Parts: sequence; structure tokens; C-alpha cells
Amino acid sequence: MDIKAIEMKNITKKFGDFTANDNIDLTVHKGEIHALLGENGAGKSTLMNVLYGLYTPTSGDIYINSKKVNITNPNIAIKNGIGMVHQHFMLVDTFTVVENIILGMETTNGAVLNIKEATKRVEEISKKYGLLVDCHAKIQDISVGMQQRVEILKALYRGADILILDEPTAVLTPQEIDELINIIHSLADQGKTIIIITHKLKEIKAVADYCTIIRRGKKIDTVKVEDVNEENLAEMMVGREVSFVTDKKPINRGKKILNINNVLIKDNRKLNAVNGLSLELHSGEILGIAGVDGNGQSELIEGITGLRHIESGNVILDGKDITNKTPFEIINSGLSNIPEDRQKRGLVLDFTIAENMILENYHKEPFSKKGRLNHKSIEDFSKKLIEKFDVRPNNPSQKVGALSGGNQQKVIIAREVTNNPEVLIAAQPTRGLDVGAIEYVHRYLIEQRDNGKAVLLISFELDEVINLSDRIAVIYEGQIVDIIDAKDADERKLGLLMAGGGVNNEKK
Repeated sequence: MDIKAIEMKNITKKFGDFTANDNIDLTVHKGEIHALLGENGAGKSTLMNVLYGLYTPTSGDIYINSKKVNITNPNIAIKNGIGMVHQHFMLVDTFTVVENIILGMETTNGAVLNIKEATKRVEEISKKYGLLVDCHAKIQDISVGMQQRVEILKALYRGADILILDEPTAVLTPQEIDELINIIHSLADQGKTIIIITHKLKEIKAVADYCTIIRRGKKIDTVKVEDVNEENLAEMMVGREVSFVTDKKPINRGKKILNINNVLIKDNRKLNAVNGLSLELHSGEILGIAGVDGNGQSELIEGITGLRHIESGNVILDGKDITNKTPFEIINSGLSNIPEDRQKRGLVLDFTIAENMILENYHKEPFSKKGRLNHKSIEDFSKKLIEKFDVRPNNPSQKVGALSGGNQQKVIIAREVTNNPEVLIAAQPTRGLDVGAIEYVHRYLIEQRDNGKAVLLISFELDEVINLSDRIAVIYEGQIVDIIDAKDADERKLGLLMAGGGVNNEKK
């Protein structure tokens, strides 16, 4: 008999006049992998934050294992066997893996913390579920994929039978995603109930048994995943047909606009992260950089955009040397950047949407005159961009920190594309976006290319790199190991190069 692990009945959650969840029902059975699918800002995370006790519902009831419960805080959720792994991990960098796992649940022997006993228990759990971690490593020294395993172990250590994973693959490499899918199947096989919040259709097909679709705060349907295809899911999520193939005109490649010559850039540990890298970018093309995370991509972008010192070599933008110039000077030279970490690098979270839209141009007319801001011009400008880029909610005075990740990304893209740069660097431009929003972003990047601008695309999504790029450069250990025509690229060939195999040192 199917045991109902979770029943959420008529859940409504309002924030002032805004209804985030509108009378939603959700049923998840024990041992089931259930995906929650919806656009950015559809209300998926809000619904799960209600289940985990971070929000109290405005109305509605929750049943765990057929028993009605009143979950007013996460401690009550944990007591009821619910664990949640958030999109942004909640770990202490300077603590070890085992210290993070037992934090708040310390086993003491008299007044002495019994790390040995805790480590033994963590190792038993990790072995049981195939969550391999180094218990003694510090968080700051381990990969993002292992950090996620630590978060899952933390929930299991606290006795979770129901695991909520919020956008679990947003920051993982393709190899780590495959490992995570195996872990999720293993957890479900051993009786755990898993809810995955996501908008990656390929992963829903790979991992989930059932999928509930939420659109603009309302439940659309719950479907058996094997009975639907990705196109069906996308249409239910967005409410219209979505194109998965990006239409591109034939390339009209112009002059060399960006020259990166033999640059050397160090990482935070003072080791060479970018090691004598050279690259040329032409007007009217999208050049994709493919590579496993940690091979110098972040340092390269920070070096080009003036956020990290270039030790040697130079960067020439349209004949002008911009090496080690200030970010302000580089922007004014015609280079814009969609940063990979939108919250740290792309936005001021306490500022409004309107203020974030003019961050780089606040000192120019019509936004200011003689040092005084023209608030009417700023608001009118931001309203146009909000409508054009479909930012939700469509309120210029809404603080950006309160937007969903995908809508935060749209604010950055609206600002950077509207700057009309000669070169646009797009780093992980669709990280955490739903298919509808991805379609928008891809369209705007191709629009830049078709308007004769140059786009440097850095993405861990191989199908995105193949789909959008005209040429693909593969980065490995801080160097470009090969450049291939996107028409000749496939995931297997790129995967081999990304792992350091099949290296061809003849640069094109």
C-alpha cells in the first residue's frame, strides 16, 4: 500500500498583497522522488519553505505520515523527519566536514565533545548511502559537489526521512550531476522520500517518479514522469510552447575585437590559475569556453574585467590596452559582464530593481545632472526594461534581494545588454533559470552577436555552449587546449578535452 509521506492541503502563502502560493495541494508517497517544477518566482521554494517551517502558511494544512502537524519552525520540521538542502549551502568554511555535520547536534561525553564517536557515525551514514566525503577536510578545501554531500549528510545525521533538495544541480559540473542522481536513487531505494525543486527538464526525466508543476503560484498538474516528454513539461510550466533549439543566422564574423595575450593570473592561494592563456574574439561571433569548474574560468573573467590582477600578458580591447584598468574604465571602454555570481558581483541586494538597472550609468544623463539623481527618468527606464525582460514582480521599487534567483539574473542581463557593449562576457548566464527564461537569455545573446557585437560565453552547461557558440575553446588547467568549430562539437569530444585528454596544441 502506498503510504503518504507528505500531504499539503490548500496551502496559501501571502506576503502583503502578493500571493506566492495560491491554494496548492501536494501529495508525495514514501520512497518516491517527486520533482517540483516551475518558472523562477512561481512559488516552488516558498511552498517548500512552508513545509520546512521557514514560513508559516496563511492558510492550509500539512500532514506528515497521515498525521496533521503544525510546523512553525525548522526544529519542528526536523523532529518530523524533514531535512532541507538549500540552493546556497549553509556551511562554516573554516570547520571540518564532521564539525559542520554535527553542529547543533554535538555528542558530548560529560562536557567534552566526542568527535571520534560523531565521526564514526557520519562515516557509517556516508557508507550506507554512497555519500563519500573526507570527514577531516575543511569545507573551504573541498569541491562544491562534496559540499552538497555534506549538506545531505547533515540532514540524514539529524534523522531525515524526507529530503527537500532546492535546485540541487545549479552549481554542479556534469560529472557531479551524474553522481548526485545516483545518490538520490540510492536514498529512495532505501526508503527515503525526496522532493527536488528544479527547472531542469532533462534531470526530471533522469531522476523523478512524479512531477508537480506550479505556475504563478498555482498548481497546474501532477504527472507521472515516464508518461510525458520534456516539451510537455516545458509547456505546462511556461504556459506556451518553448523552443529548445536556438535559431541563428549564419555567422558574419568581423574584425578582431578582443585579444587576450599570454596572460598569467593567480588564484587566492597565489597559485597560477590562468597559465599563459591566449584567445582572440571577433565582432559578430559567440566564442564559448567549455571546461570543468576550477580550471581558471573565474580568475580569467575577473582578470579581464579588472577584479583580479593580471601578473603578465595583456588584454587588448579594440586596439586599447585594458590590462589591470579599473572596472569603471573597462566598462567605459566597451566591455560589459554578466558575472557568474549574481549576488556577490552583479547586484546590490539592498537596492531596488530601478537602482540596480542604472548601477553603471547613474552618473550619466538622463539619470543624473550635476550630481543629482533624476528619479523619474530612472523609474521610467527601469519600467521599460522590466517589461522587455519580463522581470517579476514588475515593481521598480522592489528590493532586488527579495527576487527569485532567475529574476535577479534578468535584472543583470537587462542592464548589461542595454549598455550596448562591443564585447559582452556572459559567465554562467542561465545558471538557475527555467526554460522560458533560458530562451530569453539565449535570444538576447544571439541578438548581440547578430548586431555585430562579440560575446564570450563561459558555461558549465555543455549543450548550452554547443547550442549558442560559433567556436568553442576548451580550458584545462588554466590554458586553452583546443579550439573547435561548434558544428564539429559533441559532448563526448568536449568531455575528453575538458578532462585533459586528446589535447591538440595547434590553436586555430
